[in-house]
Amino acid sequence: MQNIRSYDVPLHKYVAMMELEERNERLFYKLLIDNVEELLPVVYTPTVGEACQKYGSIFKRPQGLYISLKEKGKVLEVLKNWPERSIQVIVVTDGERILGLGDLGCQGMGIPVGKLALYTALGGVRPSACLPITIDVGTNNQKLLDDEFYIGLKQKRATGKEYYELLEEFMSAVKQNYGEKVLVQFEDFANHNAFELLSKYRTSHLVFNDDIQGTASVVLAGLVASLKLLGGSLADHTFLFLGAGEAGTGIAELIALEISTKTNIPIEETRKKIYLVDSKGLIVSSRKESLQHFKQPWAHECEPHSTLLDAVKAIKPTVLIGTSGVGQTFTKEVIEAMAAFNERPLIMALSNPTSQAECTAEQAYTWTEGRCIFSSGSPFDPYEYNGKLHIPGQANNAYIFPGLGFGLVISGAIRVHDEMLLAASEALANQVSQEHYDKGMIYPPLTNIRKISANIAAHVAAKAYDLGLATRLPRPRDLVKYAESCMYTPNYRSYR
Repeated sequence: MQNIRSYDVPLHKYVAMMELEERNERLFYKLLIDNVEELLPVVYTPTVGEACQKYGSIFKRPQGLYISLKEKGKVLEVLKNWPERSIQVIVVTDGERILGLGDLGCQGMGIPVGKLALYTALGGVRPSACLPITIDVGTNNQKLLDDEFYIGLKQKRATGKEYYELLEEFMSAVKQNYGEKVLVQFEDFANHNAFELLSKYRTSHLVFNDDIQGTASVVLAGLVASLKLLGGSLADHTFLFLGAGEAGTGIAELIALEISTKTNIPIEETRKKIYLVDSKGLIVSSRKESLQHFKQPWAHECEPHSTLLDAVKAIKPTVLIGTSGVGQTFTKEVIEAMAAFNERPLIMALSNPTSQAECTAEQAYTWTEGRCIFSSGSPFDPYEYNGKLHIPGQANNAYIFPGLGFGLVISGAIRVHDEMLLAASEALANQVSQEHYDKGMIYPPLTNIRKISANIAAHVAAKAYDLGLATRLPRPRDLVKYAESCMYTPNYRSYR
């Protein structure tokens, strides 16, 4: 740790950590588990974003499996080149929308590698059971195409039939090679492909999209937890989103589902308390003809507004959520408007990395005179306002996906069901104690993350058994104890 701390530049820390993973995997995970709050921002967001941007320059050897368009027709053979046979979790990307940084092509490999390190450190999945994959279909990023150190195919992205055929071949090869119970997590695909792939494979494979479902689950957990501070139920609140892509519509849908489940009101009705603003303004029914299919359920009968500020003033939301990928879009006027009609506005600036956050913690606390409950996607330091220390929440997917994935693995689940996401959210919200609430926190500290993950895994597994989707029988009597006993721990074995 002293060596890692001696680097001032986060990217140097990242390179040092990746070299350690290469050299001594057990020690890498020991460090990561024991210093999770300090090292999570190094191996994951925000530093992993910079690492992906410069991946060609810091590249030493492949950490995952690359499947390129050139291997079309031979994907199964390529999969068989991976030395480990029993794989439980695959994280796959095509690099088209890496965090809020856009198309990084083949250099997006940093994301599956980073996510799987968290599956092991935070969720307890064996490192040898994890497989990071990047599907290289080219890139539309001209800067990368001109870069002599770019590691991928130097061509524009393949789309349409050619793209979907390669994905179809990949998905069937995965099932053929690793069986029905391997979890495939889609990561950082562009909007149009992400929704398409999830709806296409969710009925035939064990698939999960972290950008749509993981983000939704972690945000819902924060909302459920925040009710202790705000009072009332979710149904009493009005939600306004800036950004109507994978994260925005995914979160909105899960909130609507949770309210519907709790109140027995049809989901078509519960959606009416949730409004989304995209780049063209508030999504309303008069725009329905021109909207992409995933935005259509959110087109409500109301006046059109072209700016976020107008929408905030008209709708008077109690919760403002940013998933736009554009920094500094929650302006002083927007935040002050939120504070004008809410005693305690809830503000979530979720875009990653830190440079893309809709506003900073300091801005949110200052502009609401310390009254808001704030959380973000990337970490912010605690901020003192008028003598009171505010601790910003981090709506980090790392709270949810390792526990969710581990729960699916230990129960031998064959499908991911929305009810499992709700179970994961509620399990996370229940981990926030009174002591945390007193500090204004709506997420538990990451230091207890393995205990939190074991709890989430147990709740997800229980739901898999209840829904008849689990194949590991008989059902363990105490699922929390069972989850803890299955977790990988990086101890050295003692030899005689």
